[in-house]
Amino acid sequence: MKVALIIGINGQDGSYLAEYLLSLKYKVYGVVRRNSVCEHQESRISHIADQIITIYGDLLDISSLQQIIIEVKPDEIYNLAAQSHVRISFDIPIYTTMTNSIGMLNLLEICKSILPDVRIYQASSSEMFGNSIDNDNYQRITTPMIPVSPYGCSKLYSYNISKIYRTSYNMNICNGILFNHESPRRGSNFVTNKVVKAAVRIKFGLQSNLELGNIDSYRDWGHSKDYVIAMHKILNYEKMDDWIISTGESHSVREMCEYVFKKLDLDYKKYVIINKIYLRPTELKYLKGDSLPAREKLKWSPKYTFYNLMDEMIEHWLNFYSKN
Repeated sequence: MKVALIIGINGQDGSYLAEYLLSLKYKVYGVVRRNSVCEHQESRISHIADQIITIYGDLLDISSLQQIIIEVKPDEIYNLAAQSHVRISFDIPIYTTMTNSIGMLNLLEICKSILPDVRIYQASSSEMFGNSIDNDNYQRITTPMIPVSPYGCSKLYSYNISKIYRTSYNMNICNGILFNHESPRRGSNFVTNKVVKAAVRIKFGLQSNLELGNIDSYRDWGHSKDYVIAMHKILNYEKMDDWIISTGESHSVREMCEYVFKKLDLDYKKYVIINKIYLRPTELKYLKGDSLPAREKLKWSPKYTFYNLMDEMIEHWLNFYSKN
């Protein structure tokens, strides 16, 4: 039985990854950063609580992290922990950088010393590209990475330091550059769930409007359930490498609003209000990833489209509010 350690197991990706690894007969441990609101802290993994082992820890607490690695002795480590909200990274840039950058460095140093053969997956981000794009409107591993947010900068550091430790110390470290991926488990302060949840609440008469920032930004949106399968394939590929995981399609926030509200027989133009407080100091306009190498070599492809992803999220919130 393989042993996996998921750092950030109680997040959207961590919960889906835990389910997937359990289906492959892994023994799954998860690191959870303590939150004072314990009622919500492990809500995404409560349905599998009897099948996994969770441990309190933090990437910035070296002693706790080291003790966890010594006790668990994992075959695989998935580092999914981060301050992951791009807009908020402008408000708390130091914390974002410490967690996302120094936190990964802490993990690498500990593993280098006490578990050098462990396989490590680092969750990288399409935000590392910033507004850099190839002539055919795609982003690839070779596309210059010029981030435009503290979050993107912090992820670029952890991406590069992972590559350095891989080549310098012959460690088994890989990066998955995952483009935007969503699900009903996504935090409702992220734009996809914010839009869907608000549209359903408006449909039920529980909310009058929806305030958003830049609705003409484009993103490559997939489903987290598809993307965690890619994580496992990346970490278990014959060669440690860096990969782009994406749908290869880009849609705007405006398109999303139009589709979601229309599914609920509503006109988004009557309810969506632009509020400057939700604009980023520097906007990232367009993301679309070229995942052809992953499709060919990893034999991975997404099962969800943008539209049935939105449909699943709509159905989730319709069910939620019809019961409450």
